[in-house]
Formats: sequence, structure tokens, C-alpha cells
Amino acid sequence: MSLKEFAGALPDFAKDIRLNVGSLLNETLLSDQRKYGTLLACAHGSGYKPLVEAAEAECAPKLSPEAATAARAAAAIMAMNNVYYRFVHLASNPEYGNLPAKLRMNVIGAPGIDKVDFELFSLAVSAMNGCGMCIDAHENVLKKAGVPAEQIQSAARIASVMKAVATVHAIA
Repeated sequence: MSLKEFAGALPDFAKDIRLNVGSLLNETLLSDQRKYGTLLACAHGSGYKPLVEAAEAECAPKLSPEAATAARAAAAIMAMNNVYYRFVHLASNPEYGNLPAKLRMNVIGAPGIDKVDFELFSLAVSAMNGCGMCIDAHENVLKKAGVPAEQIQSAARIASVMKAVATVHAIA
């Protein structure tokens, strides 16, 4: 089932979400790898299996195996990092920010695809998970690499729509 078909199953009260899925699929600001990798990372980041299955089906013909693996890895590593770094950011004790994380995160340094694309996937999942510290860190890397604000915003839009699709579909 395609993402558009999956979104088509949303109830009428979520018509805007359905329309936004179609807009995302027609998005031209991002390369296919960035667009479909971000969609796949956000589906995995949602933790909602039916959405993951639809995104896997949608993205399989559009992503290399390496890019698909990197998108899944971005969701996995952000599931851990977003919790940890949100804690560091929100804790009133600044001591935690000075302690080593002691968490393995080698995939960030060697994602198997262009690092900028992986950073974009990670930023989108971080936006879904509400980790401001991670959003800032990934955005800084992207800006230093020359990624325009409109592309970063596009990744955040993908994250917001995918989160909404998962939320509404899970309760409908």
C-alpha cells in the first residue's frame, strides 16, 4: 500500500493531513534520497508499524538499500539520543551536560550515505521527538554544509505530517 493510499484511509476530520501527504509526495525542494529517506526515517521514528509498512513500500523503489538502511538507522539512533539529550537539556542540573554520554552512536559518523542526508533524516526525527538540543545540533551541521533553510523546513514538514498520520491512524 502506498503512503497516499494509507493516508486516504484517514477519517474525514483529518482531510488536511491526507492532502498534506499528497503535497509531500509531490515536494520538489528535496532530492528523492532526501525526501524519501526523511519519509522513511519519520515513519520508523513514529513507532507505528502500519505506517512503517506503508513507507517501506513507498520508498523501496526510490531509495538505494544503503539510503533505506541509513534512514532506519537515523530513526533508531534518534530514539535513543533524543531521550538522552532532551534529559540533558531539560534537567536543571547543568552537571549532566559536562558528563560523557557513554552511548554508542557510531552510525552518526559513518552512516553509509552522504552525511548531510543522514543529518537531515536525524533532524526530522528529532523534530518529531521534540529534542531541541538535537534539532540545533543537526541544523548546525546542515547549515555549515550549505543546506538552505527551505530544505530544512521541508524535512520538518515531513516529520510533522508523518507524526500526524501515525497519530490519527492509530486512533481512527
